[in-house]
Amino acid sequence: MATSKRIADAPAFVLHRYDWSESSLILEVFSRDHGRLALVAKGAKRPSSNFRPVLLPLQPLRLTWTVSTAADADIHTLKGAEWAGGHVMPTGDALLSGYYLNELLLRLLARDDAHPRLYDAYATVVRILASEHGEALQPVLRAFEVLLLREVGVLPALDLQTATRAPVADDGRYLLVPEGGLRLAQIDERQALSGRQWRALQAGLDDVAPLTAMLPAVASAAGELKPQLRQLLHYHSGLQTLRTRQMMMDLQSLL
Repeated sequence: MATSKRIADAPAFVLHRYDWSESSLILEVFSRDHGRLALVAKGAKRPSSNFRPVLLPLQPLRLTWTVSTAADADIHTLKGAEWAGGHVMPTGDALLSGYYLNELLLRLLARDDAHPRLYDAYATVVRILASEHGEALQPVLRAFEVLLLREVGVLPALDLQTATRAPVADDGRYLLVPEGGLRLAQIDERQALSGRQWRALQAGLDDVAPLTAMLPAVASAAGELKPQLRQLLHYHSGLQTLRTRQMMMDLQSLL
């Protein structure tokens, strides 16, 4: 007979939600200490439900759920949810950027695999998205993408040439590619970064607070990094274009 255990008051964010029945929802959740998991919120769609105003994306929550020990139990049962406070919902481009980050986490994180450092970085990015610091948006997104790729184990060392393991030269030009890692760039590959820039990114990654430490290096190279990171993210997620990125492009075409 299957038994269950209770996880109480766990820091978490809702990444996505979809209908399960006329009155209930399935939640895709990113929790700090338990990783990505699926929860059923029974009765959450009813007007009288305490869950209804709380279970929103890009909001810091404290969740309580029961975990079934049955071997085939992939969805657990939500028992409590409280807003942890701190900021309001992002709007405009920042809101779309938040949905983009959520899609990345859904595509790249395995279930039940905790990433507390990534969670803390995500919480910081969400706070920035909810603030008025629009000029920081692109560097913060690029820094989070680098950290995410490292956390899921698909980012090579950024201070070494991947194929030869030779250190990058400060004045050399290098490109990050999906199947080859970090390699010497050709003359016409203008998106390449200098070895000095790649070393600065690696130093930021090695810091105890990598998201913040990477920001200066990312800010000076955000334009060149964006297409390289996009290629890696699409390659490892198995998609040519993420849904949220396509939505952004469609909206921009209407302006």
